Amino acid sequence: MRNFNYQNPTRIVFGRGTIAKITDLVPADARILLTYGGGSIMQNGVHDQVMAALKGRDVLEYGGIEPNPTFETCMDAANLCRREKVDYLLAVGGGSVIDGTKFIAAAAKHEGGDPWEIMSTSGACIKSMLPLATVLTLPATGSEANSGSVISRKSTEEKCVFGSPGAYPRFSILDPTTTFSLPANQVRNGVVDAFVHVVEQYATSDNGAMLQGRLAEGVLQTLVECGPTTLAEPENYDARAEFMWSATMALNGLLGQGVVSDWATHMIGHELTAFYGLAHAETLAVILPGVWRANLEAKCTKLEQMGSRVFGVDGAEAAIEATESFFHGLGMPTRLSDHGVDAAEAATRIVERFEARGTVLGEGKDLTPVRVGEVVKSRA
Repeated sequence: MRNFNYQNPTRIVFGRGTIAKITDLVPADARILLTYGGGSIMQNGVHDQVMAALKGRDVLEYGGIEPNPTFETCMDAANLCRREKVDYLLAVGGGSVIDGTKFIAAAAKHEGGDPWEIMSTSGACIKSMLPLATVLTLPATGSEANSGSVISRKSTEEKCVFGSPGAYPRFSILDPTTTFSLPANQVRNGVVDAFVHVVEQYATSDNGAMLQGRLAEGVLQTLVECGPTTLAEPENYDARAEFMWSATMALNGLLGQGVVSDWATHMIGHELTAFYGLAHAETLAVILPGVWRANLEAKCTKLEQMGSRVFGVDGAEAAIEATESFFHGLGMPTRLSDHGVDAAEAATRIVERFEARGTVLGEGKDLTPVRVGEVVKSRA
């Protein structure tokens, strides 16, 4: 097991009816900006619950944060924070709203220069951020309990990541009932996203850290068991609760302690989203099997272990096939052609970008741009 230094300051308040707890968790004198996405919280009663909990407080609202939140939209909200002297952010939504709100929190305090510097330096330039908290309505990204954020820039077709200690939410409300009205494709995406978060930290060349491996396998087993159920039975509270908590556990930092992580699938997937607009989880489901096969020798032991312990199959290739079958069972395609994307064209564009950036991926830093191109073409 490798050395690690782990601290997660986010307070998790989990369960039915917990939105009311906001009253006690947000400072009474805060000037709050409430952020959300397309407005579904207006239809499912979540907005009413949040506003009831904030009754008598100083609250502004900003809606319209997109799936794959954009720099342009988030800068508009950050400028609002500056003008109105907002000093606390409350994100109500899924990972996109939360990621966007994290960028808003950083950009509102950014001094001098282009705020895109936050992304181009992966957060290294951040000196301070506005405090933020979340009410999670779409389990998927784990952003409600980690310090990372992913933002897209329309003008340059880029999708980049930043992280900072200030991006940890002060608290996150996780009420599974807020997910009951989600469209099936968003639930599907959330299950796949959480699954891939786990294996990016688990299915690597690192065969140490037995406990971390067992924890990861437990999350994977739970997702494999509850994923189909929660899709088939949207108001099954227990299934939604298991799904919601699994998605948080998948990327709250715990599973990655003491082990090496990969993240090549995510980095390649970000480019597919930037160039073609695919949903994040859709890109992961396409690229993951290709990355695994490209590094099969290094990952063989862990894939065999996953196959045996999670899916009950023998061999690394069987584990990859079982993973694809699991995705298909959720209604998730695993080929670029399923999304109308030309694999050869996508490979050329991504290779050119990675070569220009000097990007090398994988836990062994051996997935060169040329090899990335081969992975992408293999997923035609």
